[in-house]
Amino acid sequence: MLDWQGRVGALVDRVANRLIWQLASGRRAVETDVPIVSFTFDDVPDSALTEGATILERHGLSGTFYIAGGLGGRVEPERTLITPEGCGELLARGHEVGCHTFAHRRVRDMRRLAEDLDRNAEYLKSAGAAKRVRNFAFPYNAAWPRARTELARRYRTCRAAGEAINRGLVDPLMLKAVEIRQPERHARDLTRWVDDVVDRPGWLIFFTHDIAPRPTAYGCTPETFDHLVRYAVDKGCRVLPVDRALDEINW
Repeated sequence: MLDWQGRVGALVDRVANRLIWQLASGRRAVETDVPIVSFTFDDVPDSALTEGATILERHGLSGTFYIAGGLGGRVEPERTLITPEGCGELLARGHEVGCHTFAHRRVRDMRRLAEDLDRNAEYLKSAGAAKRVRNFAFPYNAAWPRARTELARRYRTCRAAGEAINRGLVDPLMLKAVEIRQPERHARDLTRWVDDVVDRPGWLIFFTHDIAPRPTAYGCTPETFDHLVRYAVDKGCRVLPVDRALDEINW
């Protein structure tokens, strides 16, 4: 259970996100006659490589992995975070790597955001990212209005949560996404979002964390992840990493 400071912080995050979604300028149109789906991973646990990337590849697909260098190789009670070598393997296997900050802190708490983003860029470069990383995901899905200028200078897009499909006029610095998380029955039922984007084409972005037989609250099992990927493919969706989806909609 969150303490009072945690509850206040969560409220601030929700309010900031809603204000940006409602008031931000610079929106662009998502124009597509074909349903587009992207599978993305945050942090990134090593099982996102060993299981998640492998499942996508089994279907001839690739994903986007938002990496926070400061977490690299960290061993936690329920998961181990990806190493620089794992980042390099993702890149070598044709997946996209995105930025998730270096420190993995809320951007509103960072006094030196530019320095943190520079540090993560260097980390990803040392791990094998030959090209500039072009897309970003907010840690804890917590955006902040004052960070927008710096983020716009560096990235094509930023992704939060929002539990919605990107359709019509969309803020590139505040893409919406649907979380794949526990309980497992909930995760398997997320095929309803695929049905939605097929019925009315737009860009559906899924995000998750670990893909493991005993997942954390923020992941799912390999069987469920394969179920979702297979369903999107069978329904005729174009399944693309974020940067290629942007090319598809001509952003």
